[in-house]
Amino acid sequence: MSLSVEGHAPSLAGANEWLNSPPLETSELRGRVLVVDFCTYTCINWIRTLSYVRAWEERYRDHGLVLIGVHTPEFSFEHDVDNIHSVLEAMRVGWPIAVDNDYAVWQAFANHYWPALYFIDAEGRIRHHRFGEGDYERSEEVIRELLAEAGVQDLAAPVGEVEGEGPEVQADWDSLESTETYLGHDQARSFASPGGISLDRRHRYDRPDRLEPAHWSLTGDWTIETERAVSNERNGRIEIAFHARDVHLVMGPAQPGASIPFRVSIDGEAPGGASGTDVDGEGAGVLDRPRMYQLVRQPGEITDRVFGIEFLGEGAAGFAFTFG
Repeated sequence: MSLSVEGHAPSLAGANEWLNSPPLETSELRGRVLVVDFCTYTCINWIRTLSYVRAWEERYRDHGLVLIGVHTPEFSFEHDVDNIHSVLEAMRVGWPIAVDNDYAVWQAFANHYWPALYFIDAEGRIRHHRFGEGDYERSEEVIRELLAEAGVQDLAAPVGEVEGEGPEVQADWDSLESTETYLGHDQARSFASPGGISLDRRHRYDRPDRLEPAHWSLTGDWTIETERAVSNERNGRIEIAFHARDVHLVMGPAQPGASIPFRVSIDGEAPGGASGTDVDGEGAGVLDRPRMYQLVRQPGEITDRVFGIEFLGEGAAGFAFTFG
């Protein structure tokens, strides 16, 4: 493999703070191979890369690889360092994380994507990049080539194929027809409740007689804000017509520390064996902190279905659906 030089690695000095490490700087890591991984903890595309990134970090750190995550938030709650730390710890992310709340490192790299990997050689030069999921074999080959260039000998065997668990399992791309759907009015589309969206004020919404593919609706008293929809009463409901193996929802309690039970359904029935990791077979779960929840994983044939979630307490905030 021939790797070109794409430029020198920018500074990490713009990070607001660091997790799992004292502050690091690219210029101080000369002699080591560096991989910079741009992430935000609710991003399903980044989550599905985690099993590979984690395996590379474990396999090659003793050979001179330094992995640095740059957490650049999409949603407002992802600026909260306590949220970042607790969720990443639960995800078994133990490598250094630069908290990039002001997008300073993002801009220094001229980055535009989650996830984005930048591969930096021992001389501090960017030699390869990867935007989005996939191409894992080539990414590992780049790591190994850069380590070899740095004089590392007797490398351990390649990690190769990795089996993820839960949300980290690779998407069923052949069946995936649904796309990311935002619930805040700034990016909302395909909203189907009669009368449309009432911006930033309480409104009672009704379900339409039929949900067209990729459309979604609210039932009950909700406030649709810039980046989220917030239920103002118990039994607020969201439904979406989807075609995918997995359904995820980025959501959390509107008031920090609240705990809100919910139940989900597929075509009006409990999910049973199609339940995701955050619900049981009856569809029951608890909303206790802002993050991405996996609500459906279908084991069988993928067809057009309708997903529903009902919150049994007030104050639930939904941000975005993603699928797999």
